[in-house]
Formats: sequence, C-alpha cells, structure tokens
Amino acid sequence: MADNPTPSQALHLLVIATSDDAMARLLPFFAGTDHTCTLNRVGMPTELRDALSAQPWDVVLYIPGVPSLSVEAAVRQIDESGLDLPLILVAGPDDERGTQPAMKAGARDVIDADRMERLIPAVEREVREAGHRADHRAALEMLNESQARFDALASNLPGMLFQLRRDAEGSFRFLFVSEGCQKLFGFKQQHLLASANRLFDAFDADTRRRLESALRESAAKATLLNWEGQTRGRSRQKWINLRSTPHHLDAGVIEWRGIATNVTESKENEAALRGSRQQLAELSTHLEAVKEDERERISRDIHDELGSILVFLKIEAAHLASRLPEGADRLREKAHSIEKLLDQAMSTASRVARELRPGILKEFGLPAAIECQAEDFTQRFGIPCRVQCDEDAIEPDPDTSLALFRIAQEALTNIAKHAHASLVVMRLRRESGNILLEIRDNGRGISEADILKPKSFGLRGIRERVLSLAGDFFIGPAEHGGTHIVLRIPEHAGEEPPSEEEKQRNLF
Repeated sequence: MADNPTPSQALHLLVIATSDDAMARLLPFFAGTDHTCTLNRVGMPTELRDALSAQPWDVVLYIPGVPSLSVEAAVRQIDESGLDLPLILVAGPDDERGTQPAMKAGARDVIDADRMERLIPAVEREVREAGHRADHRAALEMLNESQARFDALASNLPGMLFQLRRDAEGSFRFLFVSEGCQKLFGFKQQHLLASANRLFDAFDADTRRRLESALRESAAKATLLNWEGQTRGRSRQKWINLRSTPHHLDAGVIEWRGIATNVTESKENEAALRGSRQQLAELSTHLEAVKEDERERISRDIHDELGSILVFLKIEAAHLASRLPEGADRLREKAHSIEKLLDQAMSTASRVARELRPGILKEFGLPAAIECQAEDFTQRFGIPCRVQCDEDAIEPDPDTSLALFRIAQEALTNIAKHAHASLVVMRLRRESGNILLEIRDNGRGISEADILKPKSFGLRGIRERVLSLAGDFFIGPAEHGGTHIVLRIPEHAGEEPPSEEEKQRNLF
C-alpha cells in the first residue's frame, strides 16, 4: 500500500449503506478529485465478509442506518479478517449520539454530512497512515526475522560472540555477549555484561597483561585483534582465541565486535604434531648418523683392505710381466692389460671411498672437499663444474661440514640425472655468521611440480639436513635458465633454536 495517494492512484472504497441511493450521494464528492475511485456497497454481514475476502480495499465508509450491521459489528468483522482497514463514519445531524460509541468501537474518523469537503482529505490521510503502519509492520517483521537468524547463528557458533566497548577513560564494558559465554568461561552472560573484569580475571596476571597490551595495540593501530591465551584454573585449562576488528566511535570510544573461540583441541593437536615432527627429525638425524658410521666403515675397508689387495696385485702383475721370457709378447700384453685394469680398479675404489667418507674433508677442510668432489663429477659425467670459494679458511664444525658436503653431493647427483646441463657453478662463502652454498646449472630448470613431486626424496633429504642445522633452503629456476639452489647454515652450531611450543609459551 502506498504511503500517500497520488493523482494517478486508484482508490478502492467499500461503502456500508442501506441502499445504492445513499452511496450515490457520495459520488459527487469523489467526482471532483484527481483520484480514480471505485465504490462498492454492502449492507449485510455476509456481504461484508465476502467483500473483505474478495479484494483489497483502501477505506471503509460507513453511512448510519444499516439495521443488520452496526459500526461496532463492522469494525469487529474487519479486525477478525486480519486486515488493517480504516473505517470512516459519515454521520448526519441526527447521528450525533452514535458518534462517540463509533469512535470507541474503532472508527478512525467521523465526517459530518454538512461538511463533506473533509471526506477526501480524511480518506487520503487514512490511506497514508495505513501505508505507514504496513511499512512499520514489514520493517518489524524483517527485524524479528533478522534477529531470529542472528540468534540461531550465535547459538550454533562454536564460541562466544561479543561486543566490547572501551570508553575514553580506558574502562571496558560488554554491550553484548552470546550464549556461548557459559560453555567458554564457565559463567553466565549477565555476569560478563555486569562486569568486563570477569573476562580479564579468567587469565593469570601475565596473560591478562598481554591481553590488555594486545587491545591497546589494536586500538592504537586500528589493526585486527587476533590474540590467544590460556585460562587459569585447577582443572584442564583452555586456550581462548579472541578475534575482532576495532571500530573507532566518537569521543575516543572504541568497540570490538568479534568472536571468542575455544582452540584448546587445535593447540593440543599442534603440540602433538610438533612432537611427532620432532621425533621424526630426531629419528632422521639418528639414521643419518648411523648411515655415516656405516659409510665410514665401508670406506675404511675399501681404502685399507681392498686398496691394499689391489696394490699388491699390481705389484705382482708387474713382477710377473718382468719375468716373462723373450718372445712371450702376447703374454706381456696381457700382463700390461691387467695392470691397466688394476689401475682403473684402484681409481674406482679410491673414488668410492672418497664419496663414502671423504678423508680430505677432515684433513683439508670443506672448500677442498667440495673442489675434489667437483673434479670427480667432471671426470665421471663430462660436465664442467667450477667451484668458487671466497675464503679458504671456512671451517665450520664437523657436522655442518659433513652436511654441506652431502648436500653438494646430492645436488650434483640430481643435476647429472635430470638437469641435462652443460655447466655447473658452485660458490661457497661467508655472510653474517652463516655459510652460504650456491649451486647453479644451465640445464632445463625445475618447476613447482618437480619440487612437490611425491618421490623427490633427494630434495627432501637436503631440506631435512638444512632444517636440522637451523638453516634456510631455497630451490627454484635461475634467472637465465637452469636451476638455482641456495643454502644458508650457521657456521658454528650454538644453542638449539626454540621449538614451536616454546615460542608459544614465550609469546603468551
């Protein structure tokens, strides 16, 4: 229904009168208006009931004298139909006694038959007010529906919705708290609404100071409040997360409207995951240590026993060749061929021993070991490998030296298998107490899919070694093609870096 009838709007008027003649006396007053008016007469209760259900009406005009339908009965029937339909009484001079009862019964207005010029303004006014009431009912219904949705959402959220206000003096007050308060903190909504200190008292003194500091920082910088803290208590303590964005109001007032959730299970799962990862890291370190011990044993056996046997065989072969009689040229050639094979076997044994456990690493240090490794790589695969060491005196602790050597060894193996490169460059240098090892090749490069491949155990091994030494690891495409690997590891192992759990405890 429109708020105010316009000249183009049609008015549908229901007239309660004894006869069509009584209704016809109203027509001249409507004929002179800009409205298109439709008048329909009823004179019986059944006719009124049928008319109310047949179509919408704007106003009911009641002309006294209908014996079977009084004003009170007409208003009652309109109310029972559920319609907000105003009734205007058109009274004559002889109807003054019924005017007051009609108004008490619910008539909106009374028009004196001698002052019919008031009829049109009264109808327009009632139509307008009925439109206002309809809009108000619609707005109230939307508000109730929105409130119902909000209440349902708030009651089903795994936490507590809140609206916290801080005034200019720094005092806190909760304007709204959802039903989750009881489950989250153990006290009812009205307790928190009565005193915001109940929230702060749920934490110990140190945690409370951190919460107050987080609120001050969020208010000063207008940044998201995302704070976590552990409640105090004798029973199982809870981890609470407060998340909200501050809103600055007038006179220095600030409001946070957000949600508080119980993240205890998540924290416990994180702690369990960190513990599992720590155990896996320790196991990996132990396995690497066992592997290195085994490599050292095998390397020693190859170098000492197999090497000695090969040297002895070469001496015997040379002695045998020197004792051959004149004319035994074919046997002498066989002897020299055996000597060459023994040289190759000795070279291979020496190379395998160096790869298993490079003695040069202990005797001459990391730069020399990497240079020797690069020479072996070039000889085996025919790919030039250049090494640049900014300093010769780079001497990290033995574990770090061995880890860097193994990482360089694994990287060169991957390059030989997958890169299709024609040049490899390695650089070893110091930087701010760290050792940096860079490896570049000019091969086909590496993609994100290659890095995330489920069976890229070589890269995983490199990453685990670097993490065990509290270092950083990067691998990606090089600027001009190929692959670029960067390792940054502390030169001297100090105290172990704090675990994630220790960081959380220090933070809160």
